[in-house]
Amino acid sequence: MMDIDARRPHPFYQDADGVNRPPGPRKHPDYARLAAGSGLAPIVRRVGGEPVPALLICRYADVREVLRRQDVFSRAAAAHADEVDVAGTMLGMDGDAHARVRGTVKDAFTRPAVDELRDAVRAAAVARLASMVDSGAPADLVRDFAVPFALDVICDLLGLPADDRMRFRRWGDMFLGAGDPSRDDATRAAEEMGGYLWGELERRRGRPGDDLLGRIATAAADQPADVQIKLPISLVVGGWETTASSIATFVHVLQTESYGPDGTAWAYLVAHPDRLDAAVAELERLHSTSNGDEMPRRAMADVTLPSGARLAEGDIVVPSHDAANRDPDVFEDPERMDFDRPPTPHLSFGHGPHYCIGAHLGALEVRTALGLLLRELPGLRLAVPPGDVAWKAGHAILGPVGLPVTW
Repeated sequence: MMDIDARRPHPFYQDADGVNRPPGPRKHPDYARLAAGSGLAPIVRRVGGEPVPALLICRYADVREVLRRQDVFSRAAAAHADEVDVAGTMLGMDGDAHARVRGTVKDAFTRPAVDELRDAVRAAAVARLASMVDSGAPADLVRDFAVPFALDVICDLLGLPADDRMRFRRWGDMFLGAGDPSRDDATRAAEEMGGYLWGELERRRGRPGDDLLGRIATAAADQPADVQIKLPISLVVGGWETTASSIATFVHVLQTESYGPDGTAWAYLVAHPDRLDAAVAELERLHSTSNGDEMPRRAMADVTLPSGARLAEGDIVVPSHDAANRDPDVFEDPERMDFDRPPTPHLSFGHGPHYCIGAHLGALEVRTALGLLLRELPGLRLAVPPGDVAWKAGHAILGPVGLPVTW
């Protein structure tokens, strides 16, 4: 067994105090190096103040295999290696238990179901953009557009009252804080959210409506109370946080990265709106919202990965989609942003049974938001130097704290 001190601290942007402090939207440069090398990196995470040794899985085919094989790689058995407490949620379950809880809501997030939400999603984006523009420039794109828009969409789907929605931003920031000091905040946020959502579920017992909370109140009534509560928690927190962070991160990247003869990537998409869908897919590949790779798994048997790497029963592994998305055997010149790249499925939404249940909805929201901003505010630009934008520290989701913009 390798000595703990010889292992690489993970996540990679940790400071001297062990806080993950990404300096911007770019992923750590070692991801590309690891994906092009052996594909297996010994790491150590600190959970509850204790070091937890693990192996970072970096090759595309290997990451897909780990994510696909619930029978061999268990999420539930690796709960102790997780900085975010996901016990009782879909993210922390395997096999039949996972399928049963996921089945309660999965029909609401299929591609056909999401297609029916296009008009509602666009209306929500238009309303929030109009509000931001009416308030005048400069504005904070996170506070004034991305967060309220994403909250509107998921809360409308669930049927949560409009007046209560911004409370979820505070709860979500507490819940998704990573590292030991944040665990008390996460517990308190889960208790407050849980109490609120339990009340909403109870109001729907016996008289469910058309909203998703009504479906959960009926279809999940035979599940333990904590499972019933944590299902909407994971949908609300995951639904708005990842979407809002993606919108803000992608705007930052488009505004600051050069692309083609037109100057910035933003200018390119203003001139070539037909490339938006391809651009979003490439932005998702290079700039996923995860601040620390996939959640850990425990190997339940000895196994050989597609690359030939061998794992022993009991090994804790962390599949890295950020490394896999830079595997040169799959993505030519992987660090280059290319809106004409041949379509190859990136792994930013996961793969297999735990593939992000909200992937279709989130992608629709991001495409809708960016398309609207590009069309209505083609002259949008950052109101501060790019280096002055602060990025969330000690948080499970990558994104700017705020994004000052003008137009």
